[in-house]
Amino acid sequence: MSEFQFGGEFVWHPTPELIAQSNLQRFIEKHALGSYGKLMRRSTTDIAWFWDTILHDLDIRFYKPYARVVDLNRGKPWARWCVDGEMNIAHNMLDKYTGTPTDEKIAIKSETEDGTIRTLTYKELREEVNKMAATLRSLGLGKGDAIGVFMPMVPEIVIAMLAIIKIGGIFLPLFSGFGASAIVSRLKDAEAKALFTAAGTYRRGKFCPMKPIADEAGSQIPTLQHLLVLNQAGEWLLENLKASSPPRGLNYSFDEEPTERTGAEDPIMIIYTSGTTGRPKGAVHTHCGFPIKAAQDMWHGLDLHSDETLFWMTDMGWMMGPWEVFGALILGATMMLYDGAPDFPGPDRVWSLVDRHKVTSLGVSPTLIRALRRHGDEIVHQHDLSSLRKFASTGEPWNPDPWMWLFQNVGRGKLPIINYSGGTEISGGIVMGNVLTPMKPCAFSGPLPGMAADVVDENGKSVRGRVGELVIREPWIGMTRGFWRDPQRYIESYWSRWPDVWVHGDWAAVDDDGLWYILGRSDDTIKIAGKRVGPAEVESILVAHPQVSEAAAVGVPDPIKGEALVCFCVLRKGANGDVGLAAELKGNVARDLGKALAPRDVLFVGDIPKTRNAKVMRRIVRAAYIGEKLGDTSALENPASLEEIKRLASEVRLPA
Repeated sequence: MSEFQFGGEFVWHPTPELIAQSNLQRFIEKHALGSYGKLMRRSTTDIAWFWDTILHDLDIRFYKPYARVVDLNRGKPWARWCVDGEMNIAHNMLDKYTGTPTDEKIAIKSETEDGTIRTLTYKELREEVNKMAATLRSLGLGKGDAIGVFMPMVPEIVIAMLAIIKIGGIFLPLFSGFGASAIVSRLKDAEAKALFTAAGTYRRGKFCPMKPIADEAGSQIPTLQHLLVLNQAGEWLLENLKASSPPRGLNYSFDEEPTERTGAEDPIMIIYTSGTTGRPKGAVHTHCGFPIKAAQDMWHGLDLHSDETLFWMTDMGWMMGPWEVFGALILGATMMLYDGAPDFPGPDRVWSLVDRHKVTSLGVSPTLIRALRRHGDEIVHQHDLSSLRKFASTGEPWNPDPWMWLFQNVGRGKLPIINYSGGTEISGGIVMGNVLTPMKPCAFSGPLPGMAADVVDENGKSVRGRVGELVIREPWIGMTRGFWRDPQRYIESYWSRWPDVWVHGDWAAVDDDGLWYILGRSDDTIKIAGKRVGPAEVESILVAHPQVSEAAAVGVPDPIKGEALVCFCVLRKGANGDVGLAAELKGNVARDLGKALAPRDVLFVGDIPKTRNAKVMRRIVRAAYIGEKLGDTSALENPASLEEIKRLASEVRLPA
């Protein structure tokens, strides 16, 4: 990698009032830790004390207490948590609030693209989950059964998720934009017995059917017995895939339904992550794992309080979907769900949602902000955003210009942007911002409490002030319990480079002030004539130009340099993507990174391939441009963007 160039000045400082009221400061004071630094040291050197304290402070209730918090007898990769304890996290999200003031609070606010608004209180949510749990049990489903959920982001998706967990089943979230083959590969691997789906959803005003995709997939999964379908009228229908009987409505004549008593380490969820080759990897999570980590991240990092409304623009198939549900309900807060395009019917949709639903914590991706920024400031200021207390972001590295636009023009220079980076196998974050420490653009405060993260060189030694690999040196409660029926692949993916060290696959750096930066996937690194450069470094230079709103940088084969840099830029409205602008952008990159790293080509496109949660798919951009197999494209939100890249590739003469 090139020399670490991030840093800059602090632009946000917490007020004494914010510090005093924060969850993190209260935690430090309650446990007489003295300072944030002392908390970080103890949380990573005495992990048993830390996670035991988190479980107690979050009021996680057990049917049978655990004998010890963590057991490392099988080694760090196979740490066991809450040993011999029995609990069901559904009890801690719903049942324990029965008869309390939380029961009458709103658990879910929901809006769909057509403007339909709904709410559910904790009590109403619990009643609906009880009904669905009883239905699942009446079908013979129960403890250990894997059940897929392929649905839009409406309240029923949360009901389905929690009903599966309540009966002791294993929840399999699926991206709502998947095709049949992606569903088949995941549900076959898990030997799923049932699938929740819906008639369809709306995207940019167009109806997108989901039921035909579920039908096609269901016919190819031998273990699948039942299809539970939410029709367009909002009613549930049941289909028995092993019989020729017609669909029937569900019988909801049930009262309180008991919550299954499960082991703390029983599987609660399998989330599949895709790769370029081979079958998808199923990250296994347990009752005392993912939900606890999600809640702790929200509590300590996001500083979420029970009187807040959290809205994260996400899909249940991305880990931020389950993360939002688990964390918000454990903390007794309100979650906001939106099903639809973030810029439909106009580019102010996100800001109107914040205004209408009095969102206090808004979760976005840098790519989403880059896209919304091109529409200007005025649409933001047409809405009352005074309810907002903070922003949060994940999914991609930031570029300074879009970060500052969100901070200054949306947050009026007053609201923190809490960066968050980790992954599906982490159950949340490795590094995160917080409300105790000052912020610089694009930076993280550092590792979350409990995360023994480090940045290391090629020999595994700690480095500061330059780019290295992001690693974790100690286990944490949210770590995946391995890949579903593939333990060797789990070890090879994360634990094989250095003994007892988790290598995450991200480039990171720590500046002179101790702030952390994530600079992209280490497998996205471009190597030009022996010099390494991260895409984020190049893209930051490109989007700093007033005519560029989004950019993606990839390395393509070059017979002399090994790789050459090709950049794809989306322009702002009214910009002219001509030869002169391309030359200017090439010159800007050469000026800032050196002539050796100047792009071979700068190409202008209408859109860049990305997932629905707005993560740029650089691997697929590169493959489309050089004519390689695209691999798994099932998570792409905008597959049509690939055709433009292929067309441009045919017009640009590639080296032999």
